[in-house]
Amino acid sequence: MKGENCGYCQGGELLAKFGIKICDLDVSQLILFKEQSKPGRCIVAYRDHVSEIVDISEEERNRFFADVTRAARAIHKAFSPDKLNYGAYGDTGCHLHMHLVPKYRDGDEWGGTFQMNPDKVYLSDAEYEEMIGKIKKCL
Repeated sequence: MKGENCGYCQGGELLAKFGIKICDLDVSQLILFKEQSKPGRCIVAYRDHVSEIVDISEEERNRFFADVTRAARAIHKAFSPDKLNYGAYGDTGCHLHMHLVPKYRDGDEWGGTFQMNPDKVYLSDAEYEEMIGKIKKCL
């Protein structure tokens, strides 16, 4: 099932507004969040357009969290954050996904909740590709 106006489902321009697909995982896709004030910030989005974690079977939930764990390990290896924050939202998007937000002691928002989109740091295409390469190498 795909959501008609969902960037995770449709990809293309809808996804490009906020992210760049890195790769498919077991039951989800790994997406680099374009706003990079927290270097390495990614999203793990479940493969089907479901809203809630309770909308999938226990087996699928376990596989989804295995994907989240795999992505988290890669972010830790690639960027060495002091902490990785996890956020599951979807008030307007209604597609099961999790934000993986690296936090750095010397960075902004240390000790506080991360902003959904601080709209501060965007990279060149070459810088995004370099970051994606680093993550893929660590998967």
